[in-house]
Amino acid sequence: MFNRILIVCVGNICRSPIAEHLLRESLQGSDITVASAGLSALVGHSIDSTALAILRRHGHHPHPHRARQLTAELIHEANLVLVMEQSQLQSVIRLAPEARGKTFLLGKWQTDQEIPDPYRKGPEAFERAYALIETAVAPWGDRLRARR
Repeated sequence: MFNRILIVCVGNICRSPIAEHLLRESLQGSDITVASAGLSALVGHSIDSTALAILRRHGHHPHPHRARQLTAELIHEANLVLVMEQSQLQSVIRLAPEARGKTFLLGKWQTDQEIPDPYRKGPEAFERAYALIETAVAPWGDRLRARR
């Protein structure tokens, strides 16, 4: 059963908090928990202000967020690990080789679509990342709810 989902990006302040919020919202009412972490996390930082503004512009009100570093322990605790880019998938597997069978691109159901990092880019890059994340989260939510 997939009841602990971990979403990973680089800094854990842009893409993974957006995906965490959208997937958590999609799974509302289930017993599935969704968390996030970063490969090179800006530990303790809140969600990027542009990422937060994009979420709010789309009608979302995320929980307070504090970035945290990805660890082998977090990977072990998760039943499913979702990453933004192929290189991140490889990094997760290097950190925890046994996670190979439970680590996938968030965009797996969109022919393995990668989600580029919008960090330090303009609002257009964040909007694009949001759109890709929103599209990628929907089939995961559907599949996870169906497995309950």
